[in-house]
Amino acid sequence: MEASWQYTGAEPVKIKKFLQSLGMGHRLFNDIKKGEGEFLVDHRPVRPTTKILPNQPLTIRVKPEPADPTVAVSHDPLQVVYEDDNWLVIDKPAGVTSIPGPGVANGTILNRVTGYLIDQQSPDQRPHLITRLDRDTGGLLLVAKHRVASSMISQQVQQHQMVKEYTALVSGHFTADHGTIDQPIDRVAGQVRRVVADDGQQALTEYWVEDQGDDWARVRVRLHTGRTHQIRVHFAAIGHPLLGDALYGGDTSRVDHQLLHASHLAFLDPFSRRQLSFTSPLPAVFNEIMV
Repeated sequence: MEASWQYTGAEPVKIKKFLQSLGMGHRLFNDIKKGEGEFLVDHRPVRPTTKILPNQPLTIRVKPEPADPTVAVSHDPLQVVYEDDNWLVIDKPAGVTSIPGPGVANGTILNRVTGYLIDQQSPDQRPHLITRLDRDTGGLLLVAKHRVASSMISQQVQQHQMVKEYTALVSGHFTADHGTIDQPIDRVAGQVRRVVADDGQQALTEYWVEDQGDDWARVRVRLHTGRTHQIRVHFAAIGHPLLGDALYGGDTSRVDHQLLHASHLAFLDPFSRRQLSFTSPLPAVFNEIMV
């Protein structure tokens, strides 16, 4: 894998500092330094301690990653919303698991993307899922096609700079059009459920009420943290569980899974330095209830 950037600063800067400013993590830099790749300035190999001058190009070359032999290869279909040399944006249907786990060894998004890269004869065949969704939550997922992309986006993930918005159908009515839920979330020992608890991890959810019916409300939700089941736990905690969410007390009389859809995703592409933004339409089941 090869990627290049033009240094536009006014003063010389070390390669490491420049790459860190673009988002690269310490681990990948050290891997390249130890022989997993090379640094080039003006198309010539240089030492990792080299300083780049204003307007000089920096290129990194990294050895490709073969497919993980522990991950089964699936050729099940993928709905690809966007693809370039570095990224895949996938529109995941509800009912498909993101990664293999107990009882689900194949057919997940990770298995499918692995098969997709192999079919493309990509030199890198070990995808990295940057965002994940619960099995019964559909919508947009970001996949890095190689470890350089995974490293370069990690800073945005850790600092919650990536925009992730969801659409949910919840029970009940709201009197305000906008609100935040700032309540810590913790595990329940021996269970998949999560709960609001004073000693849990900090969790912040922001929402906007976009439409309401007799017994439902459609809300646009933005995550400012990334806790497991965060949206489901938070809305149940304020008395508005998601429709279909049996695990958190939602009404299952009309649908058998939580009505939650990852409808918007945006991030700064560390390669092109452009903002990339994507939307996904709501599944038909949402519209069938909003009548």
